Formats: sequence, structure tokens, C-alpha cells
Amino acid sequence: MALPVPSDAELKALAEQVAVATQRERLMLVTAESCTGGWVAKTLTDLPGSSAWFDAGVVTYSYEAKQALLGVDTRTLEHAGAVSEETALEMVSGALARFGAGVAVAVTGIAGPGGGTTDKPVGTVWIAWKRRGGYAHARLFHFPGDREAVRRQTVAAALHGLRKTLTE
Repeated sequence: MALPVPSDAELKALAEQVAVATQRERLMLVTAESCTGGWVAKTLTDLPGSSAWFDAGVVTYSYEAKQALLGVDTRTLEHAGAVSEETALEMVSGALARFGAGVAVAVTGIAGPGGGTTDKPVGTVWIAWKRRGGYAHARLFHFPGDREAVRRQTVAAALHGLRKTLTE
């Protein structure tokens, strides 16, 4: 059973929970995004006062941008592809390495309507989270729906994971 696609109000509520947890932990947050095109960062920075806890957001669609801005290894992209656990983990680690943040989230996926394959259909998304000094962890999602639905669900999952990363 598919979950309903989150509304703007639901995304805002999740962002508010992340903001509270980030401030409680006295951390700065950074995002590294591909298929969401900066939507995670937008949702977080829509909140007034976000400059107190939001450090930076990077949108990297191309292999070259993932390499230059986040330090994703060329071999990772060639062997595993941009939409992979390996790439998501390198994106989140690279975001923390390049910015002064204490927690990061990275998303990479296929939002559609094109670009899917048999092995990686539209809706395939990898999300990774990491706190400075900790281990990165990633999770695979298969979101149903059109481009908007896949992206909304990705933003919600990224925020849920951030909240969990900050509270555990």
C-alpha cells in the first residue's frame, strides 16, 4: 500500500521538527541534492530563522558536478552509477567534508518521467544521512507516482531521516 503524497503543510511540519532537533543539537545542516533539485533545502529554508542552523545546499545533477562539488569518485559513478548507495554515501560524506555543518542529507534518484531502466525504474531513490564524526547510512526507496509525487515523497523521506539522525 502506497502512502499518500505529502502536502506542503506536511513537509513544513517535518522541516519544523528537523529545525528544532538541529538547534537542540547545536548543529548546522547541509543538503546535497540531485533528483529533488534543491527542494529539501527550500523546504528547510522556508522557515524563518533558518540561517541559524542551515549552512548550505548543493544541487548536483551531472557526474561532473557530483565530482567537483561533493568529491564523488569517478570510479563510483562509472561502476555504480549516479543513482546508487555508493554515490549517495559519497555525496553525504562530501557535503560534510566541504562545509562546516554537523549533519547532512544527500538524495539521488530517478524522478521521471524518463530515465528509468529495468534495474532502476522511475521512482528509485537513494537517500543518505550522516552526522560529523559518525558513519553515513543510506536507504533505498521506490516511490510511486509522477515526477511531482516522487520528488515530494523524497523530500519527506529525507526530512524523516534527518529527524531520526538528529534524535538517535
